[in-house]
Amino acid sequence: MAGIVNYVKESFGELKNHVTWPTWAEAQKLTVLVAVFSIIFSLAIWGVDTVFSKVVGFYFNWING
Repeated sequence: MAGIVNYVKESFGELKNHVTWPTWAEAQKLTVLVAVFSIIFSLAIWGVDTVFSKVVGFYFNWING
């Protein structure tokens, strides 16, 4: 149990003293960037999924005659 407590204390000290945190403006800018790329990526996946769905549907309609 002492090992876990020591680990938490050391982790907290590391985060407090050695991690370089971004400024508030930089964090906001990066958050917007991640949101925009997530939306673009999800739209691209949706588009590919729609195309494949149509292709498979046409294929099975062609097979079934």
